[in-house]
Amino acid sequence: MIRALLLSTILAVAAATAPSETAAQGAQVSFGSMQQDTSAPVEVTADSLSVNQSNGTALYQGNVVIAQGDMRLAAPRVLVVYSEQAGRIERLEATGGVVLVSGEEAAEAERADYNIEAGTVVMSGNVLLTQGPNALTAERMTVNLETGSAQMSGRVKTVLQQQDEEQTGN
Repeated sequence: MIRALLLSTILAVAAATAPSETAAQGAQVSFGSMQQDTSAPVEVTADSLSVNQSNGTALYQGNVVIAQGDMRLAAPRVLVVYSEQAGRIERLEATGGVVLVSGEEAAEAERADYNIEAGTVVMSGNVLLTQGPNALTAERMTVNLETGSAQMSGRVKTVLQQQDEEQTGN
């Protein structure tokens, strides 16, 4: 999968003072505008849909795109789990290679679990975030959509490119 996705905010770290490559066991990440109104309507498009009334799920397959406000989630397969309250979605389970985009921000992983009621997205399996030439990878990322923050864990690696004076205008 092409990993040339842009992410406008990755770190609350000054690139000029950071080493060009670091590794750690966990990292707190600012997501800036990744805040999301979890009460906004959820729109789902896909190639096919199978509904299971007995367990309250709907399985979307093939080119699935889920939109809620400014946030978009794309994956080959998404299971929608409905809450006991009729018509309310409890969570979405996306698998098969997931891309999460909000405005100019983006993240990519093998799987994403979006708990709408809790306002969290947990991405796992080769998580990648990028910001211009900078990149952040980990095995797991938990995003709090109400605060716009995320926690990275599982062998976090950050690559920060130094800007030269011509790029910064100094």
